[in-house]
Amino acid sequence: MHAVALALLGHSADAEDAVQEAALVALCRIGDLRDPDAVGPWLRTVVRNTCRAQLRKVSAIPMAEPTEAVARAEQAHYLDPAQLLEQHVLRDWIWTALEGLSPTLRLVTLLRYFTEITSYEDIAALCATPVGTVRSRLSLARTKLADALRAAADQAYSDPTALHALHRGLGEQVLSSADGREIASTLAELWSPQAQVTWPTGKLTGVGYLPEAYEHDLADGVRHKLVNVVASRDVVIWEDALLSPPEDPFHCPPSVAWVHFLDGGRVERIRLYHQRRG
Repeated sequence: MHAVALALLGHSADAEDAVQEAALVALCRIGDLRDPDAVGPWLRTVVRNTCRAQLRKVSAIPMAEPTEAVARAEQAHYLDPAQLLEQHVLRDWIWTALEGLSPTLRLVTLLRYFTEITSYEDIAALCATPVGTVRSRLSLARTKLADALRAAADQAYSDPTALHALHRGLGEQVLSSADGREIASTLAELWSPQAQVTWPTGKLTGVGYLPEAYEHDLADGVRHKLVNVVASRDVVIWEDALLSPPEDPFHCPPSVAWVHFLDGGRVERIRLYHQRRG
């Protein structure tokens, strides 16, 4: 399995990840294997499919942009109702298991599989932890998720769609209020006045500095566009595209991630991270 991963992904941490994830898939689906003598080719196929999924970089987020949602709604007319039900149950099952992880394990898992911040180096920089810690946390998270999925197979689940929709709406509200120079009052409603912000440079400020920083962006012709929201019970991630002015296309990094840490539904801590260009 490792040889197959190396052939497709090269000598990288991604190859080791692919083997771990393929092994997890194989354990969960071992009942599909009818011929024990075929286990070798079967395992190689599983890891090959896992590697191809990484190469395609298909987002695992079970949420859709509005345009995608319309297309899927049109396709729904051609799907069997049982298939639609199974898709929704699978999504809810996975998100229920994710909520069972500790905040530190859930954060690295959300970043790795549900955002564009997928490399160990970027996750380590955002979380302010060594790369080795990120690797060990992801490995532990996969193990715990496998156990949680098995344990929760027959439970009823809450609907994560509503939570994602709520936080997408809040994100759009904050950014639209910023464009209208009303971000300070909006943040006062949503975030704790004692909230702390860690900037990409490592600088630590109160939440009151955010409106001033956003004003600087607007004055420089920079605009934010919300492109992705990943929401769990106490960790919420926004991914914004940073649109530099046409006359200065490299004025700012291509994107910024806002990682919100919630307590009782209010934001208590924010960490900002600029994704590296190219």
